[in-house]
Amino acid sequence: MADVSAGSVHNKVLARDAALLKDTVREAGALALSLFGTELKNWTKGASSPVSEADIAVNDLLESRLRSATPDYGWLSEESVDDEARLGKHLVWIVDPIDGTRGYLAGREDWCVSVALVEGASPVLAAVFAPASDEFFFAVRGQGAARNDVPVYATPGTELDFSRMAGPKPLVERLGKPSEEVVLHPRIGSLALRLCRVAQGSLDAAFAGGQSRDWDLAAANLIVQEANGTMTTLSGDAISYNRREVAHGALVAAGRDRHARIVEHFRNRPLS
Repeated sequence: MADVSAGSVHNKVLARDAALLKDTVREAGALALSLFGTELKNWTKGASSPVSEADIAVNDLLESRLRSATPDYGWLSEESVDDEARLGKHLVWIVDPIDGTRGYLAGREDWCVSVALVEGASPVLAAVFAPASDEFFFAVRGQGAARNDVPVYATPGTELDFSRMAGPKPLVERLGKPSEEVVLHPRIGSLALRLCRVAQGSLDAAFAGGQSRDWDLAAANLIVQEANGTMTTLSGDAISYNRREVAHGALVAAGRDRHARIVEHFRNRPLS
C-alpha cells in the first residue's frame, strides 16, 4: 500500500512539473523570439561555440522560473557555471536556452529552446520549442510524444533513404555511398531539433557527431523514445545523463527497427 501511495505522490509531482515546464519553455521561447533578428552582442566561448546576450537572457528566465519552483532539484545548463551539487540530486533540470545559436544569429529558423527533467540518469519530462516555426514538442515518460499537442511517431521500417537522414556527412555515408541523384538532407543547425524531426517522422534517422553535450540531447532523447524511436550510441548503448562528464560520442536516432539495422551496421564496421 505504501508503494501505491508513493507512486501517486510521484505522479502528482510529475504532473505539476510537466505544467511548469510547458509554461516556462513557452515563455522562454517567446523571449528568444522577441530578440530574434535584432542587434545582439555575441562572443565565442571555448574553441568555436557562439553565445549571445539572448542565450543569457533566456537562461536567466528559465533558471529563475524553474529553480524557484523546484529548489531541491539540480541544475545543468549550457550557459550556467556547472555546480557539481547536481550529481547528488535525484531530479535535475538539463537546459539549453538556445540550441542552434549560430543559426539564431544568422536569422535562420533552425533553433530551439530545449529543457528536460532527468530522474537518476534518464529524462522523464521533455520540451523542445522552436518559436520561429511555432513547433512545440513535448513528452512525458511512458505517455508518448506530441508536436503542438498532436501525437508524433518515428517512421517504421528498415530501409535506408539517404535523402531522409541528417547529421555529419561522414557518419551518414558510412552506411553506404548515396547515388549521385540522391541529395542528403540539408543540415539542421539545432541538434535537438534534428532529433525531433526523427520523432515526428519527417526524417528517418539523425546522427550526432562527437562532443554533443547533455543539454543538446536529453529532451530530444525522451521525445524520440516516446515516439516509438530509439536513440543510442553507434554501438547501441543507452545514454546516461547528469554524470560528471557531460560530453558524448557519436549517436544515432531512428525508429526502432531502422535503428537496430543501423546499429548492427556500425557494430560490424566500428569507427577506427
